[in-house]
Amino acid sequence: MSWGAFGKATELRGRILFTLGLLIVYRLGTYIPVPGIDGGALRDFMEQASTGIGGILNMFTGGAISRMGIFALGIMPYISASIIVQLLTAMVPQLEQLKKEGEQGRKKINQYTRYGTVFLATFQAYGLAMSLEAGDLAHDPGWFFRASCIITLVGGTMFLMWLGEQITQRGIGNGISLIIFVGIIAEVPAALAQFFASGRSGAISPVVIVGVLLMIVAVIAFVVFMERSLRKIHIQYPRRQVGMKVYDGGSSHLPIKVNPAGVIPAIFASSLLLLPTTLATFSGGQTGPVMSTILAYFGPGQPLYLLFFGGMIVFFTYFYTHNVSFKTDDVADNLKNQNGFIPGIRPGKRTSEYLEYVVNRVLVLGSLYLAAVCLLPEILRSQLAIPFYFGGTSVLIVVSVTMDTIQQVQSHLLAHQYEGLIEKSQLRGKRRGKKGTARR
Repeated sequence: MSWGAFGKATELRGRILFTLGLLIVYRLGTYIPVPGIDGGALRDFMEQASTGIGGILNMFTGGAISRMGIFALGIMPYISASIIVQLLTAMVPQLEQLKKEGEQGRKKINQYTRYGTVFLATFQAYGLAMSLEAGDLAHDPGWFFRASCIITLVGGTMFLMWLGEQITQRGIGNGISLIIFVGIIAEVPAALAQFFASGRSGAISPVVIVGVLLMIVAVIAFVVFMERSLRKIHIQYPRRQVGMKVYDGGSSHLPIKVNPAGVIPAIFASSLLLLPTTLATFSGGQTGPVMSTILAYFGPGQPLYLLFFGGMIVFFTYFYTHNVSFKTDDVADNLKNQNGFIPGIRPGKRTSEYLEYVVNRVLVLGSLYLAAVCLLPEILRSQLAIPFYFGGTSVLIVVSVTMDTIQQVQSHLLAHQYEGLIEKSQLRGKRRGKKGTARR
């Protein structure tokens, strides 16, 4: 990557500007409030809740929920619907057949994902509207307020989904991931300012501040190292004959990431655990006996919450890897079709069993790494009373999205350089052809 190559790549520059423009639209939308909200009461309430679960929700929605903006639900309903549809695709034969049908099947699955997004967003918006009424944060409670709140929040989520798809198609990077990334990054300066203000007031000692900053750097370095870690399996290709030519056999490696599932297990586990606490946050403590019991045992920082959170991350890491991101049967079939084999292992079923054995052993490290990164900030936040939420999930998202976006920018620059070399070679060929005809 160089500034000279970047200046010549006009298409890449246009894609980056288009992406930045849509992300600015998203940030502006977080400041447009839902109709019927009592702004003063909401501001006072969020100041009290910002150190607890409100800080978590604020981090994931880019500050929209603290202002009760039209994007207060964020893009999480779409992500939850996508994960559910992907898991169902791996378990339901009809959906798996749709996935194999190519472009038409993919469009059908995307349509099901949008339907699921509308359903989940409507359910969450209704619960949020009822919680706002219970917390005395609405000017005129009633069905009119609930309907306007549901329509506004669901419409905001669907608009965000459309923005993400446009960024993916016409911009740079994955649009949905970039929306979450920008939402998290936008709240970091305010959270750090609050953190340092607590240090100046004496609420937090300087030793804790330095320790937290070192922990942030160490966690980011650890996440980058683990996300780039691979287990390479040697693949051998036999000598083959095509017509009258004999091609020597080659060898390559099958890379298996330590964490093939990415941030999906952490996001899915977080979304499941945040649902009851989201509703309880805005209800002003007016919860039923069942919800009170759930919050007492599964509140952030509680032992059962940490145990359940870690267990779900480990479960979804294994489940998502084996059913979606790395299906050993499909990988073994592809190797067999390409005449590739693992030395000492028979193609077909034996290869699938060997790959499953290797993946299961690698996932022990990958799932424990995910659980540790997500649980360590939770434990430190509850023990040290840090006044802002620095979650492992947000670090995973920021690091992963940054690495993926940089890789896409590099691939665009590399493709532009190849196009320039091809054009130069074609021009040289034309000039040589003209000289040759002149001599004749």
